[in-house]
Amino acid sequence: MAVVEMRGVSKRFGSLVANDQIDLDIASNEIHALLGENGAGKSTLMKILYGFYQPDEGEILVEGKPVTLKSPVDAIRAGIGLVSQHFSLVPTFTVAENIVLGFENTAILNHDKLNQTVADTARRYGFTIEPNAVVRDLSVGQQQRVEILKALYRQCRVLILDEPTAVLTPRDAAALFDTLRQLQKQNLSVIIITHKLEEVMAISQRVTVLRLGKVAGREVTAQTNPQALARLMVGRNVLEVTRNTEHIAAESIALAVNDLSVSDKRGVPALRNVSFDVHAGEVVGIAGIAGNGQSELVAVLGGLIKPDSGEVLVSGQPVELGDPRSFNQMKVARIPEDRLKGVVGDLSVAENLALEQIGDFTRAGHLNHKQMRQMAQLLIADFQIKAEPGDRVRTLSGGNIQKVILARTLSRQPDVVIAAQPTRGLDIGATEYVHQKLLEQKARGAGVLLVSEDLDETRLLSDRILVIYAGSIVGEFSADEIDIDQISLLMAGSKAAVK
Repeated sequence: MAVVEMRGVSKRFGSLVANDQIDLDIASNEIHALLGENGAGKSTLMKILYGFYQPDEGEILVEGKPVTLKSPVDAIRAGIGLVSQHFSLVPTFTVAENIVLGFENTAILNHDKLNQTVADTARRYGFTIEPNAVVRDLSVGQQQRVEILKALYRQCRVLILDEPTAVLTPRDAAALFDTLRQLQKQNLSVIIITHKLEEVMAISQRVTVLRLGKVAGREVTAQTNPQALARLMVGRNVLEVTRNTEHIAAESIALAVNDLSVSDKRGVPALRNVSFDVHAGEVVGIAGIAGNGQSELVAVLGGLIKPDSGEVLVSGQPVELGDPRSFNQMKVARIPEDRLKGVVGDLSVAENLALEQIGDFTRAGHLNHKQMRQMAQLLIADFQIKAEPGDRVRTLSGGNIQKVILARTLSRQPDVVIAAQPTRGLDIGATEYVHQKLLEQKARGAGVLLVSEDLDETRLLSDRILVIYAGSIVGEFSADEIDIDQISLLMAGSKAAVK
């Protein structure tokens, strides 16, 4: 008997059908992967299972009995737990305090008893964790284990994990999978939402694929492969983008960063004497866990902030730091880490495409709208943007907004491309397209700096990988000598990883 069944579940938001007659069953002590592009209905379905939303049609059964889940409290009582990408922990509380928060019905906590209860729970499930530790002092991977333990403390029998490895190093991701396998042996069922097909193959027993709000396929993991799953997700064959293994980088340096130091708003160093080069025809990846100086580096290389010290050269010429126009004039293309900050939502597609070269469309102080529309039509066709020149950008999907940014920046034939988190939040089809465009820039001789928290993406595209930790470059690897264990240790700040 299935531990959880969702039968004929439908959910509408106005005219949008998010879930359309979906059937999903989760067996006892199985790890079940839920796949689908953005907007396929995965999150809505899981929010229904966790009581955030109520279905318009259909029913939910837990261990064969119909249940009504009007809130997360009902879901928790039914034995369903959820760990989202964004942890709901209080940083200044201890592990034990976070685990019982909102669950203990007493105004005064007996901390000794509480710590012992949490320690016993952790031991029962094979967790090594200190109940007295303050959460803000824990690594991201440890914080995630606290979230899982919090669900287990509430007698969870079905655990929903939403993109659980998005914030983890490869080493932490491997540790998480080991944990899930141990929990599986103790009759816990897991639903894992992920866009990483390799993870699906590694950890799950069965897969349900959603497309456009409907079930596109159900597969036994051992009887399928990543290509077949990708085809179910997007409704077509997906090309596997691969880096050109030939070393085509020129001797000329497209981008040189020398002794760059930046302090944050509190005066704390965010970048510490960072130096590196990117050659023409080369992709250099910056690998690191979020919050280690990547955002500040991208901001400097976009002209958005002026560093405390250091210099940046493009094709051997110094750039005026803190001035976006200087980077623009030096043919530096910038793909921002937050795509919504790279566009003006209330302006049209044509106007957004013209933003960085508005002078080309201005005569005597007046915009030539006809010329802008003509240019937009060409770029829309070339970059496969699903929109019209007059459409407001805020009405576009995330993938199409990213294509608008790519079209605006890459059509200028830049010498340097700064790509920050270029596929964050994009589905597999849009990700494939972005990767293709970045490799096209490399092929035509541009230097590409890829800043990504997705190590799989960094490995796929980069000729060299630089590891950043606490604002410093702490390691460098060429494509043919990538050591994932070493990179993982360096990303986590381990000095033992340094050769």
